[in-house]
Amino acid sequence: MSRPLSTLCPEPLRPDDHVTGPASAPVTVIAYCDFECPFCGQAFVRTKRLRERFEHQLRLVYRHFPLIDRHPCAQQAAEASEAAAQQGRFWVMHDLLFQHQEDLETEDLCRYAEAAGLDLSLFKTDLHGRVHASRVLFDVGSGRRSGVTGTPTFFVNDAWMEDDDRLEDMIGRAA
Repeated sequence: MSRPLSTLCPEPLRPDDHVTGPASAPVTVIAYCDFECPFCGQAFVRTKRLRERFEHQLRLVYRHFPLIDRHPCAQQAAEASEAAAQQGRFWVMHDLLFQHQEDLETEDLCRYAEAAGLDLSLFKTDLHGRVHASRVLFDVGSGRRSGVTGTPTFFVNDAWMEDDDRLEDMIGRAA
């Protein structure tokens, strides 16, 4: 049973969410994305620009929503970002994964981990042991409960945004 679009609403922020920007920001964007999705890659460019332009007015929350039926490397890439998060480098890895979303095989992920300054041995142990798979799946469940069916999906101050091309306009008005 699908929910009407007007009832799409993200789950509340959690302590383990990946957040950049001040907690006092007037605008909070929650993004459900897939590191291998080309549309998420395009949205990454926009959100990176917005993070720079509205650094004091914008808080960005990233949640995983890998579309594994279409993107075979998305789940492992998400787990790699979580392994980086364990070492305090989520946003560095996030950016690297989106910048190189055409190359997300295991060897590539290890190269990015090294470039991000991670303890490579610990990263490989986490990745090969699938230590963070449940964390990624938790985000997917959160997305489903919020009505997410595809990526990228954005919520601006808890309101679903149908067209992410308008993201900059909405943030500019709200900030």
